[in-house]
Amino acid sequence: MAAAALDKSVPEKLPPSLEANTEQPPLFDGTTRLYTSYICPYAQRVWITRNFKGLQDQIKLVPINLQNRPAWYGEKVYPPNKVPSLEHNGKVIGESLDLIKYVDSNFDGPSLLPDDAAKREFAEDLLSYTDKFGQIVIGSLKGDPAKDAAPAFDHLENALRKFEDGPFFLGQFSLVDIAYIPFVERFQIVLSELFKYDVTAGRPKLAAWIEELNKIEAYKQTKANPKDVVELYKRRFLAE
Repeated sequence: MAAAALDKSVPEKLPPSLEANTEQPPLFDGTTRLYTSYICPYAQRVWITRNFKGLQDQIKLVPINLQNRPAWYGEKVYPPNKVPSLEHNGKVIGESLDLIKYVDSNFDGPSLLPDDAAKREFAEDLLSYTDKFGQIVIGSLKGDPAKDAAPAFDHLENALRKFEDGPFFLGQFSLVDIAYIPFVERFQIVLSELFKYDVTAGRPKLAAWIEELNKIEAYKQTKANPKDVVELYKRRFLAE
């Protein structure tokens, strides 16, 4: 079945982000809550997973303004005081890569990891590379991204050549695609806007991968505002 066919195609009405003066939602009242931020790529991973599995009614979004976050979040909900975190079955757990696996394993909906052992092994290899990928590209922003970020994007291009039964990393849409796309989305915007560098130039597999992902409603509904992305990266990584 095509990936897009499994999505809920009607965009949900997104709740406003909670601010420092916002009252805390009830804790452990039986509601499953995804504490998130609309601008955060780590939180976006779990948001996409939730959407693709059709869990919009089962997992409630609780967005937080990270620039003006409520004190109760770190004090009473999730002591690391970062997003994403998931309130489920009387506990709150975090870390985005752990959470996308948790949501895939503990909730109904289409499985996001294949049964094939070789694909599962390759999935773990790619998931373990996500942090390095981000570090390389972020580091390149202070230098020459066209040269310094190239190895990271070449790594993805080569990985996309391993399986020929679909346009995604494991052939079919999976947690690996979900782990990478929030970061590729942002890097593509920032490198194009600020450095005139097209990450897909000379990388046809990466270009096709991005094109296919943009057909998936579960992802499209989570995409960040490009202007907000550029301003955030300028402030965080390029300010003198």
